[in-house]
Amino acid sequence: MKNNKIVLILLAFVLAASCKEEKKKAEANHEDQIKTEKVSTEKKKLSPHTSTMAMVSGAHIHIDYSSPGVRNRIIFGGLLPYDAVWQAGAHMATWMETNKDLSIDGKELKAGKYGFFVIPNEEEWTIIFNTNWDQHGKDEYDEKDDVLRFKVIPKISGDIQEHLEYKIIKTTGTSGTIGLSWEKVVVEFPFEVK
Repeated sequence: MKNNKIVLILLAFVLAASCKEEKKKAEANHEDQIKTEKVSTEKKKLSPHTSTMAMVSGAHIHIDYSSPGVRNRIIFGGLLPYDAVWQAGAHMATWMETNKDLSIDGKELKAGKYGFFVIPNEEEWTIIFNTNWDQHGKDEYDEKDDVLRFKVIPKISGDIQEHLEYKIIKTTGTSGTIGLSWEKVVVEFPFEVK
């Protein structure tokens, strides 16, 4: 009889310890769920930092930019006035880097890293490559630092591109197009690897 009591007491301790362990696991799982929920409800960035790159005929071309959203605004001719320099992205100036010389609009763009700016207009856009690639917005933009300027005709799309997007598309073994699209505007220009 005494042995039965001892066995029952030991069983009670084992069960109590087991219940405490299960409770700790349940609390830990609950805390993990709370942490997961906090992470998933973090506010999305309005202009996420992103980049695009491509290899064309041995040339590594990389464009780095922050991608603002339309968010029910009139962008070109509204938020961004016509005939004014724009850093072609949000926050820091957009930049492009190439490890090989490129031919764009019949002119040479030497291998290097450049600030990419544009001057939007309803009829035509001015595309600008500038030596000052590391600046906030267009705060330090100076036309005297431009190494290449040319004009392109914008295309109007029937669809809205919510976030600014750049694309580099290989079109032949040695050439391609660089394009940006945002709101209803698409701007593209060809290049050739030297």
